[in-house]
Amino acid sequence: MTRLPPTSQHTIGPFFPRGFFRPGDNDLRRIATEAPPSTAGETIRLHGRVLRENGQPCVNAVLEAWQADAAGRFRHPADPDWRLADPDFLGWGRAWTDAAGGFEFITLLPGGYAEGNHHRAPHVNLTIMASGLMRPLATTVFFPDFPEANAADPVLGLVPPEARARLVAMVDSAPDGLAEGSRSFRCELRLRGGAETPFFAE
Repeated sequence: MTRLPPTSQHTIGPFFPRGFFRPGDNDLRRIATEAPPSTAGETIRLHGRVLRENGQPCVNAVLEAWQADAAGRFRHPADPDWRLADPDFLGWGRAWTDAAGGFEFITLLPGGYAEGNHHRAPHVNLTIMASGLMRPLATTVFFPDFPEANAADPVLGLVPPEARARLVAMVDSAPDGLAEGSRSFRCELRLRGGAETPFFAE
């Protein structure tokens, strides 16, 4: 067998046109665009900005989010309890950053769950793809509601103590249009620099 030489790495791309994204793609509560959203949990908004070095906005970045439902179950056969997962909750969505680097997801506050001998705190997983990146970047966003669970989370525990707060979203004002009583959480995702967001290998 002839061994081929490795090819050089290239940046991610080309990217999909904005028409690739349909209204509602950033709503993780729906199993389809036309389906009603799940009501089996607390509706929240998760939003923020993707920033390059020196705080410059990362425009036209693609973000994908996936998470457990409000009871901590995934609609995936790898979850032993997947048949008990919320049938109206997809738990996956896609968003695109705007001219300010902003993005937004509408979802349900996720539940925690057991993983082996550990317990995972409620969280949302994010993958970022953008021009200039050599590979997709994966990170995790946690919530300030669960300080004890966050402190015990095995993934957050891999992050140096001084950087863990960068993965915990902040509560801010919910915009008009969300159901009354819904909460909004904000996070900044910095691709490079002194306050770089911790990223994980996929």
